[in-house]
Amino acid sequence: MAGRIKIRAQKKGELTEVKALMRHPMETGMRKDQAGESIPAHFITEVAVLHGDQTVMQAHWGAAVSANPFLGVRFQGGQAGDAVRVVWTDNQGGTGEGETTIR
Repeated sequence: MAGRIKIRAQKKGELTEVKALMRHPMETGMRKDQAGESIPAHFITEVAVLHGDQTVMQAHWGAAVSANPFLGVRFQGGQAGDAVRVVWTDNQGGTGEGETTIR
């Protein structure tokens, strides 16, 4: 499952602010469907923000994060026109990636 990410990066003074909205079901494995069968766990386990080739933020998530999670990060540096990427991996081997340029 290649997940979609809406991402925006904006220079604010000396900081760059990155906002990302990731489309993902983030199932805990604790819910049941209408037939009473368990819905398998399916959630993002790792997410990273990269400025060029440098990782500026990396996190390990679990099942407690809501569906379609929003991520906001600020980091020092970055210039207008630089590339910023957000990438994630989930517990089923799926990945998602979004890229934008700093405004």
